[in-house]
Amino acid sequence: MATKEEILALEICECGGKSVAEAIGIFQETDLPYKKAKKLVTECDKSCCRAALLRLFDMTYFGKFDYDEIERLIQLRHDKLGELLERMKNGR
Repeated sequence: MATKEEILALEICECGGKSVAEAIGIFQETDLPYKKAKKLVTECDKSCCRAALLRLFDMTYFGKFDYDEIERLIQLRHDKLGELLERMKNGR
């Protein structure tokens, strides 16, 4: 299990290259709805990191952060991407 500082340093989405801490800062500084605020973090329209970002957006709104949940969602995305890449490599 990672520390709060380690989780804050994790990359929330590969597209924008921003950390969890940077995403929190962006979400705290805007009153935009999720869909538009997400673009400030990801700089794209993809949905690859939707679960973690939407959860973090909600946590920011309510002011309570579950860092273990954010770490879990980021890890799930990495696991799924790894699985997809492995399937592609093996031709399945």
